[in-house]
Amino acid sequence: MAARASTELRADPNLTPMLDLVFQLITFFVLIFNFKSAEIDQNLQLPVVGSARPVETHGQVDLTVLNVNSDGDLMVYGHPVKNIEGYIVRESQSSMLANRMTPADLDEGKELPTTVVIRADRSTPFRMINRIIKSCQDNGFRSFALKAMNKEQ
Repeated sequence: MAARASTELRADPNLTPMLDLVFQLITFFVLIFNFKSAEIDQNLQLPVVGSARPVETHGQVDLTVLNVNSDGDLMVYGHPVKNIEGYIVRESQSSMLANRMTPADLDEGKELPTTVVIRADRSTPFRMINRIIKSCQDNGFRSFALKAMNKEQ
């Protein structure tokens, strides 16, 4: 009887292919997730302009989206930013790091290859939008796009 117990075969499943498949699926979904769509504040009432069209990036994909509510507050992921200039400085530093630029490059007249997309509520005072644009220009941003709707929703 002892000989019979030692000859029993055990079949353990090989989990390596299944784990490999699970990790590949996780990687796939992380890579296709669009983080830019989370930046867009859907509560804003954009101005209506008949000639509005999509942002043309001319082959560049680096966009910074700035949402400005009707009170003139800069909104990031649904929360107001108290220090607008500080936020824009951090965004410009991030863009410089991503493009391997230094502040000396900006002093030589180069500009950041990032397009700043400003999504302002239709009742936002112009002075608030101008303040944001001026701060962006002071930090090396030169390409801007103002978002609007081409028809009333």
